Amino acid sequence: MSPKVIFVAGALLFGHVAFAQQTAAVKIDQKAQSMEKKLSEWRRDFHQNPELGNREFKTAEKIANHLRQLGIEVKTGVAHTGVVGMLKGGKPGPVVALRADMDALPVTERVDVPFKSTVTAEFNGQKTGVMHACGHDTHVAILMGVAEVLASMKADLPGTVKFIFQPAEEGAPEGEQGGAKLMIEEGVLENPKVDAIFGLHIDSKIEVGKIGYKPGPTMAAVDILNINVTGKQTHGAYPWSGVDPIVTSAQIINSLQTIVSRNLNLTQAPAVVTIGMINGGIRQNIIPESVKMVGTIRTFDEGMHQYVHKRINDIATNVAESAGAKAEVKIDILYPVTVNDTPLTEKMIGTLQNVAGKENVSLIPAKTGAEDFSYFQQKVPGLFFFLGGMPKGKNVEEAAPHHTPDFYLDEGSLVLGVRSLARLTTDYMEAGNVKQTKKK
Repeated sequence: MSPKVIFVAGALLFGHVAFAQQTAAVKIDQKAQSMEKKLSEWRRDFHQNPELGNREFKTAEKIANHLRQLGIEVKTGVAHTGVVGMLKGGKPGPVVALRADMDALPVTERVDVPFKSTVTAEFNGQKTGVMHACGHDTHVAILMGVAEVLASMKADLPGTVKFIFQPAEEGAPEGEQGGAKLMIEEGVLENPKVDAIFGLHIDSKIEVGKIGYKPGPTMAAVDILNINVTGKQTHGAYPWSGVDPIVTSAQIINSLQTIVSRNLNLTQAPAVVTIGMINGGIRQNIIPESVKMVGTIRTFDEGMHQYVHKRINDIATNVAESAGAKAEVKIDILYPVTVNDTPLTEKMIGTLQNVAGKENVSLIPAKTGAEDFSYFQQKVPGLFFFLGGMPKGKNVEEAAPHHTPDFYLDEGSLVLGVRSLARLTTDYMEAGNVKQTKKK
């Protein structure tokens, strides 16, 4: 075949793909826009009826019923309460996975909205309010919307879509397994094997209508830090008669802050060491025998990751020893770094720009928050991006952070979320089919 014929054939092929992508885009955008009210109703229902990790029973039931009504093959009970839907398109092509997390947090809501959560539950032995204080309710509503959009295009869909509704992203209850890691162990990325995975996270500090992304390391690895300090109990009036684990713990906490401020080259990558809980003592005039501290570690670099662990152990044990006490350090690795596959990201950013407008899609810095979406990305190429949820015109400093009682989201980006995930799916499939055709 002459070069001229090959060129013409290639031009016709890419022209056909471009036309197919444009046709799919129009269908997706129209269908998504028509669902605006439905998306809001779903989101508000989930918000008003939140469930903690591995306990998302009613949430999972609503999702499964919706997928079945769309004619999607459904599997329930994956990683305890997870739901996986599989939509086989009318044409052969790649397998794309889309993921939404379902679990809420042990947070008591303060936001005065008509669909405010008043749900309470027990978490780690304590009674607490339950709230979607991280936006997982919007993630579920968006992915349900994507399922409805793509199911309406089944005959023309050049590939297969797996809709992964994941429990326990915030972590499984004590003594249980869960989340993305368990879903992977139970085969969610196999039969058929997934070629690429996409996910999004709503962000209360990104304005509605905007999208943020970052190639490569995007969110931090996270570890759970436990330090138990043992001293010698005594009467509070005679501290010299014992060894005070409270004062020792305070010295350890202060010294731990020097790891980030004095031991790490922060021009290389950010890191965080935070003590978020400290328990010790039962009465004002008793110096207790022991104190328990729990914290979090966030890193992006494996070398830093190992070094931070070493410094924490050195500081805690040596400070305690200098006070006549003893410190035991235990670090559990929770999630790895969330790493966006660079070639996939570069290939698909054009889709996000077409959906939201190039001026509304921005490169953002790495976030020290963490995501167990990272486990999926260890197995297949993945792209995880951030969807604006802050009301337009609001000062970002005044927007409540995630995981707080005042967390609030504007629903103006729900349709954009549906359009983004749906069009990433169809554009990836069309691009994959071009490669297959060219190989032949």
